[in-house]
Amino acid sequence: MNTFARTLAGIMFVLCAGSAHAQLAAERLYYGFGQRVHVTVTAPASAGEALRLRLYDPTNGQVAAETSCAAGRVDLAGLFPRLWTTTEPRLFYAQLMVGTQPFGAPLVLDPRVTPDKARMIDPGTLEPTLEPGRGIPMFEGVRSQADGAGTPARTFSALRVYPERDVEVVTSLGTMRFRLRPDAAPNTAFNFRHLVEGGFYDGVTFHRVVNELDTGARFVVQMGDPSGTGLGGPGYHIDLEPTTLPHGFGVLSMARSPGDPNSAGSQVFVCLSRAGTGGLDGSYTSFAELIDGAETLDAIARVETDDLDRPLDAPVIERASLVPAVPFPERGPSLREQPRIVPGR
Repeated sequence: MNTFARTLAGIMFVLCAGSAHAQLAAERLYYGFGQRVHVTVTAPASAGEALRLRLYDPTNGQVAAETSCAAGRVDLAGLFPRLWTTTEPRLFYAQLMVGTQPFGAPLVLDPRVTPDKARMIDPGTLEPTLEPGRGIPMFEGVRSQADGAGTPARTFSALRVYPERDVEVVTSLGTMRFRLRPDAAPNTAFNFRHLVEGGFYDGVTFHRVVNELDTGARFVVQMGDPSGTGLGGPGYHIDLEPTTLPHGFGVLSMARSPGDPNSAGSQVFVCLSRAGTGGLDGSYTSFAELIDGAETLDAIARVETDDLDRPLDAPVIERASLVPAVPFPERGPSLREQPRIVPGR
């Protein structure tokens, strides 16, 4: 078995193992366009009411579709034909209901479509530029149909189906819990999930801390480089991805090199305020948000640093792991959405 095959097998094992005790479990990770989307429905032993499946739209939290189902093997595409017939593919969460009560973490139903590509553009000339600090990222645009001018057609080719998980980050200064937002940036969220599953962040430090800018606004704490230099990564790059999640307190976003929008990998930063990080919208891919552990984030942000923003005694990620997410309709707001008082300010 070659390296790629072993890596893919490892990812599938972790995904299946994580789903073993869930009420909904996908048979595989990818389903090609038009195929049956087989999942297993396991009813709680106490279930005395009819089973139902709901599709939730994460953009507004509303039920997009609902139908009855039976325990055992079911075809989501047969129950919800819109998964393949839609002309505007979008991400949904499939949630098992027993009567009116949700059970277990939902499945993420993530459509695989042609990605948009970003380039650095000189805002004055609107020409591509590689000069650091001069360009801004701009997406080329993907159309539903090829426009005859070189713009690629947008193709819907598959569904990626997996159980929703939060990320728990246990650090030397406390614990934080993040909710992944594949509805905002699906490829970036999945990349982070993959790295967490593989243990990539265990033992890694917070190598950069900028608690406050010259303006007085709080900025970021950064992690994800096992070398601790700020130059390391996972050995590959991922592209800048359009995102709908605004930068703000507790939002997790991808770090990258200033001159190349498609140079992210494993390094991420956690935002400390909307005032300090709002200007990053559109230039960096935000993909998760803090739902617990504000005190830990504040403690990391207050560590003493040198003139290059390197902590003198760097906080350490002792363990980062995936934990079951709560059923979709029971999730609370993120800390980004809650008013708060900053300790020591």
